[in-house]
Amino acid sequence: MTAPAPARPIRLHRFLLSGHAHRAELFLSLLGLPYETVEVNLVQRAQKRPEFLALNPFGKVPVIEDDGTVVADSHAILVYLALRYDPSERWLPRDPLVAARVHQWLALSAGPQVNGAASARWATLTGKPVPQSTIDTALELLGQMERHLQGRHWLVGEHPTIADLALYTYNAHVPEGGVSLEPYPALRAWLARVEALPGFLDLPRGDALQAALRAALG
Repeated sequence: MTAPAPARPIRLHRFLLSGHAHRAELFLSLLGLPYETVEVNLVQRAQKRPEFLALNPFGKVPVIEDDGTVVADSHAILVYLALRYDPSERWLPRDPLVAARVHQWLALSAGPQVNGAASARWATLTGKPVPQSTIDTALELLGQMERHLQGRHWLVGEHPTIADLALYTYNAHVPEGGVSLEPYPALRAWLARVEALPGFLDLPRGDALQAALRAALG
């Protein structure tokens, strides 16, 4: 079945260093959809300006505009894109139990991952101390995923789903928050499988990361 195409390029409002925004951009790229980016500098609080709040009153990225349809929140965007542009139904299977398991991982992405890996990374990038409780939360989720991925290629089922995309970015970049991935071979193998998907794109790393951070900080 041929995937539908958007009437015009989808506009993605993002912050380049945001793992939440990266989830949406990664999925747009994996689906091969045309899109254009609009940078929203969170450091300079551009997300609180009236023109952005008109798109998302909660003042957070990412937001997409798809031919007049506005969708905010990274998980909501993943669900929308899967239902709208993936006729194979692999990224968000329609089977009730499989879909429920996908959403269980989305809940972990919205909770422990944000409070652990994401918070540790951002604190480190901005020169702030990382509380031990944040490190402990990151380690707990990494351990849970390591155990779950024993003998599995993907978080749910035999194919990648939006669960894998939701959990990929911050866990792949958790070393930027001072947490090593060395003790987690199954998780590292899963990260490599995500990175091998056609159309994969990454967040800036190394020198590119530092340059992007300096630009954001002004």
